[in-house]
Amino acid sequence: MTVQMPSQKLPLQARRGLLPDLSDAEFGRWRELLETRVGIRLSPQRKPLFLSGLRARMREVGCEDYQAYYEQLSQRDSVPEWAILIDRLTVHETRFFRDPDALRLIETRLLPGFVEDSRRSLQAWSLGCASGEEAYSLAMLLDQTLPAGTAPRFGITATDISRPALAAARQGEYARRRLDGIPEAYRRHYCEPVSEQRFRITSRLRRRICFSPLGIADLDRFPLDGFDLVYCQNVLIYFDRSERHGILDRLADRLAPGGMLVLAPGDVLHWSHPRLERVRCEGTLAYQRRVDPEVRD
Repeated sequence: MTVQMPSQKLPLQARRGLLPDLSDAEFGRWRELLETRVGIRLSPQRKPLFLSGLRARMREVGCEDYQAYYEQLSQRDSVPEWAILIDRLTVHETRFFRDPDALRLIETRLLPGFVEDSRRSLQAWSLGCASGEEAYSLAMLLDQTLPAGTAPRFGITATDISRPALAAARQGEYARRRLDGIPEAYRRHYCEPVSEQRFRITSRLRRRICFSPLGIADLDRFPLDGFDLVYCQNVLIYFDRSERHGILDRLADRLAPGGMLVLAPGDVLHWSHPRLERVRCEGTLAYQRRVDPEVRD
């Protein structure tokens, strides 16, 4: 999508790369548009972060008028531009093995049952996977822990609302400094040099992950369920308390009996689900679906 700009000389503020503040009413319109189109609901406290991302994208397309950009995004053919804007608005701060407590919980609480039963394969879902470090960290852990036999015994579906981030994730190539977060044993097995400054995740591991675009607003249209692991950390920050509870209810419905839902500490307070029980683990917020046949949907 091309944003058409007026040909007259720009105001001094715009020439300096500055844009005016948004009024509360204007911010309200943008919040409504974001919620309608992509399912992200911003709290008033997140206005500065939103404004920073919005201004960054407007400067990239050479637009100095909020209303003109708003109208462009309201059009039906604005999907490509939405994908780029969302990439500017969402937080992609991630790294390999970012939450060792969560991974340790998965290894000690969830995986033993799959190790003992070689007939079982594990299906995991990583939400908000950004550029892939989280999903690849999970894949390394699963591949090391689950005896492979003739074929790997796990698959990972990794989703994110940002298409540029997903493109980077599929490539699986990262700056060499990112190796610092990966345990040495995993580096030897799953990381191969591309250049002096870059490395790539091995193709064998990349094939175990399916990266797909998905926003929280589209959860009801997501066709898969029966996951043994749903990994959803720092995705709920864009939603208020009641919305977080609704999202978690829907994620709980996607778990297989015995499946585990792993969140970030502080993602939600005072939430419970009749089919899930809280997993007590310091440093990690997690729930596990009961296998009791008396607990019905």
